Amino acid sequence: VQLQASGGGLVQAGGSLRLSCAASGFNLDYFSIGWFRQAPGKEREGVSCIRRRGDQVYADSVKGRFTISRDYANDTVYLQMNSLKPEDTAVYYCARSRSSSYYLTCSASNFGSWGQGTLVTVSS
Repeated sequence: VQLQASGGGLVQAGGSLRLSCAASGFNLDYFSIGWFRQAPGKEREGVSCIRRRGDQVYADSVKGRFTISRDYANDTVYLQMNSLKPEDTAVYYCARSRSSSYYLTCSASNFGSWGQGTLVTVSS
């Protein structure tokens, strides 16, 4: 099982980035994928996840600005981030759910197989 996050970078406040999570070694159809982030000096927090049936969950802090999507043909999950704010600065990680439940709670404890992270820096 491998997850490779990419797409991070430096962007000005109000700008956009699209993160990619390339999955390999398992069938994306059977698992949920989550995006999490960790800012310097802060604990890791959930950003968004997409469950097996495609239903999406977002943290309140990113609702209306971020969109998660899944491309089965390319085994990739995307996180489109618009209207970025300085407080979105963090290392962003993608992870695969531990189970194949359709009703997975999108908390970090339910996810394993973490990717290496990609740094997003939003300047004010």
